Amino acid sequence: MAHPDDAELWAGGTLARLAQAGAAVTVAVPEHADAIRNSEAAAAANVLGARYQPYPTVNANALHDLLDATRPEVVITHPLDDVHPDHRHVASTLTAALPEIVIATGFPRRVYTGDTYNGLTGHGPVAAHSIIDVTDTWDIKMQALAAHASQPIAEHFGPMAETLGRLWGSRIGARYGENFAPLPVLGRVPAATTL
Repeated sequence: MAHPDDAELWAGGTLARLAQAGAAVTVAVPEHADAIRNSEAAAAANVLGARYQPYPTVNANALHDLLDATRPEVVITHPLDDVHPDHRHVASTLTAALPEIVIATGFPRRVYTGDTYNGLTGHGPVAAHSIIDVTDTWDIKMQALAAHASQPIAEHFGPMAETLGRLWGSRIGARYGENFAPLPVLGRVPAATTL
């Protein structure tokens, strides 16, 4: 993800759910210049049951090295047409790093894009695809998001998360949901029953 609070905002309920199921979950974001943001990110990852992994910069080599070191089964990133330029940069840099590392290691096996601001990309609304019921982990998501106290969580990001969570949840008959879309890896979208 691009910013210290992005994992919690766009995928926090799903990450908490995976951690509760015993998956090794890592939240990887570029190291922030502000030490407070880095400590908030570490605290939030801990709330989710995840490990915090800052990396030095957003470039294909850094992401290649991170993927090589962690060998993730699944990666969640931003939409390629996200309205935020930092989000687009991370997503496009990740896709540039994928071919070589997947050919060399076989990992990651699946890549997904998450949601974005009010569910709107540069090309219109985010399409419903793989909606995960996060009702049981919603409070954990919101606690992790609240760990980013230096950010406008109560005024801005929290209410947006609530709106998006209810939107996606209503589409699957749940109280809260998070939506993800598969991103092809070397021209393939592997079959999966979960992220």
